[in-house]
Amino acid sequence: MAGANVHDTKLLRPTLESIVVDRPEGSQNLCLDKGYDNPTGHGTVADAGYQPHIRRIGEEKLDQSGEKTHPARRWVVERTLGWLSKCRAILVRYDKKPSNYLGLLQLACALIWYRRQWSLAILR
Repeated sequence: MAGANVHDTKLLRPTLESIVVDRPEGSQNLCLDKGYDNPTGHGTVADAGYQPHIRRIGEEKLDQSGEKTHPARRWVVERTLGWLSKCRAILVRYDKKPSNYLGLLQLACALIWYRRQWSLAILR
């Protein structure tokens, strides 16, 4: 965790090092946005053993007719942040210790996942 004034590329290495789920064997891909198109971003991804897919600044993926072939899927992130913002203790941080806030954030993510799985099971 860091303040809002810290650039994302400075948090990339700690984020990749904090992944707790073991990766499957073989080549792993990592898709990042244009904010990581710099030597720090490319170096960090290569050091972590990922195949980087970083969009170049000023580049858009277009087909022959000029249409976007792979539009961004930011709605997944925005939707999840919207769900998390409904938890008042996450929206306004009352915890002084980062470990307490991180635990609350993990609990909220687990509850979101559980409720989503439960609602999908009902629809089946």
